[in-house]
Amino acid sequence: MTIGVGGSTAEAELARMINLAQGVETIQPEEHEARIERARALMKEKGINALYLDTSPSLLYFTGMRLKPTERLHGAIIPVDGPLIYLSPVFEIPKTETLVVVKGDIRGWEEHEDPTALVIDSVESLGIDSGVLAIDPATPFFTADGLRKAGNRFELTNGSAVTAECRMYKSPQEIALLQRANEITLEIHKAAARILHEGITTSQVQDFILQAFDRCGGTSPGGRPAVQFGEATAYPHGVPYGQTLKDGDMVLMDFGCFVGDYRADITRTYVYGDASKRQREIWELEKAAQAAGFAAAVHGAPCEAVDLAARGTIEAAGFAKEYGLPGLPHRTGHGIGLEVHEDTYMVRNNKRPMETGLCFSVEPMICIYGEFGVRLEDCAYMAEDGAHWFTQPAASVDDPFGHETAS
Repeated sequence: MTIGVGGSTAEAELARMINLAQGVETIQPEEHEARIERARALMKEKGINALYLDTSPSLLYFTGMRLKPTERLHGAIIPVDGPLIYLSPVFEIPKTETLVVVKGDIRGWEEHEDPTALVIDSVESLGIDSGVLAIDPATPFFTADGLRKAGNRFELTNGSAVTAECRMYKSPQEIALLQRANEITLEIHKAAARILHEGITTSQVQDFILQAFDRCGGTSPGGRPAVQFGEATAYPHGVPYGQTLKDGDMVLMDFGCFVGDYRADITRTYVYGDASKRQREIWELEKAAQAAGFAAAVHGAPCEAVDLAARGTIEAAGFAKEYGLPGLPHRTGHGIGLEVHEDTYMVRNNKRPMETGLCFSVEPMICIYGEFGVRLEDCAYMAEDGAHWFTQPAASVDDPFGHETAS
């Protein structure tokens, strides 16, 4: 029997869990202010006069304001010079005032008014009557279209040149939050493995994971965590039907929680029971591919090197070239932070050099439809002395969580 898999119950595991997020320091106003100054420096460099932020993770990143997107425009303007401006429906201004972390003016629009006109009017009130207006890439089309019509004397450009460039490189405090989120997520992975038994359903395991997030102090990202058994593990993003566990099944779980707004992402794949020769070979190849991807993450190397190294390991073992199947059908990794998938990506043709502060997943996958799949995913970050894992990768096919090593 695979070590660390089975032998416990959901009730027992939940009963012994404690809040592992206590004492975590979240992002402070001073850091948000520094981010805004960094954005302004980039705007000056790129000839951008103002940046419009919609209700998006970038609004949270720069201003600390937490809002959920709706059909009503709610956001902020960062001018290259001048005060920060918040935009709000008038009836929401009292609420908006309670959400302000970084000081700024609040300007409102009534229900019968065009809110995109307020954005343009607010920019012009700062003495900017033409030039380049950068738009948050998460802005809905109907808002972007309104801005184009209301501000036709401005050149509109994709704001990712500022938002992505800032968010891509994490500060020490962001890395600390990501570290804690990954540590909590790995503990929940271990607990979820222990509750497995023949006859348990994927839905029951998902329910346990959601309860465990709360017990351990992590915030659920919403939706259902990915839990797959048997042949369903071959599908990178799961299947639209549940499964029931049986002896010899491959098990794949992919999930992560938030801590202080920062998101973890870990996948573990292992066998319930004893691994067959075929399962063992594929699992060990997957581990070698993940290790090769991580080894390629060195200062100055292009991000694509991570993908090329992992993919090359799988192809050298006789699997399909490129994105063919059976083999690795998707990129090897993605940036991570406030969102589970964000710039930059570990994919071919991404020539961006790896630098201090980048945080990313390393998750090649071997998909064999009709049999099973194996994905091992951990996140890493670039420090001054090179790449570091947030969590240690799976140890072995027989002891995926390294229980024997730890003892």
